[in-house]
Amino acid sequence: MENGFDFGIIWESLPDLLQGTVITIQLTALSVLGGIILALPLGVLRASRLLWASRAIWCYTYFFRGTPTLIQLFLIYYGLAEFKLIRSSALWPFLREGYWCCVLAFTLNTAAYTIEIVAGAIRNVPSHDVEAAKAVGMSGFMRMRRIILPVAFRTMLPAYTNEVIFVLQTTSLASLVTVLDLTGIARTVIARTFATYELFITIAVFYLILTYLMLWGFRRIEARWYRHLDKAPHIDGDADLALR
Repeated sequence: MENGFDFGIIWESLPDLLQGTVITIQLTALSVLGGIILALPLGVLRASRLLWASRAIWCYTYFFRGTPTLIQLFLIYYGLAEFKLIRSSALWPFLREGYWCCVLAFTLNTAAYTIEIVAGAIRNVPSHDVEAAKAVGMSGFMRMRRIILPVAFRTMLPAYTNEVIFVLQTTSLASLVTVLDLTGIARTVIARTFATYELFITIAVFYLILTYLMLWGFRRIEARWYRHLDKAPHIDGDADLALR
């Protein structure tokens, strides 16, 4: 359709776009899950008094927070194949696939940010809570499990919400390494139809819907965690997302 928005192309491409959306959700979920599994123990060590551990983890977070995610993805996707040891290992069937390279890159990236979020939240736990736990004879492990981490989780929720949304947006880079996620499908359709405007507007709407579904989910978590308080911090879905 000349000089207009061609809804026909969007309608024809809708099944493919929905399939790409599933891949985007999978990449986001796997990366966030892997990131939080890495970040929790490393975040505790980052906030600890073990200087050697804290410094070593800082080097990791500094690298992944200080370099572009695209470069990290390219280093994993193109770089790992240069090592014979990697090609002959049991991991090669996974690491030769763009999908799993994306999961690895996004996991390592979001873990770096989440480590600092967790560590910062732990440092901000009120000292009187910790002292009270010590006074009743709680061990260090029990204090961490029963007092420090629950309080830290409540503190870090708004920042972590933003981080999860950034992961969702970062998954659009997967299309650059042959993964047919939402952006990858759109680029494929554009190459066939030249409907650039229609496809990019459509996937922007898809990403907006996914973003606000995530915000809604985190609001539900927020409401559950803060239901015993008269006034709780609120994740405002209409507010600008904080920059990294």
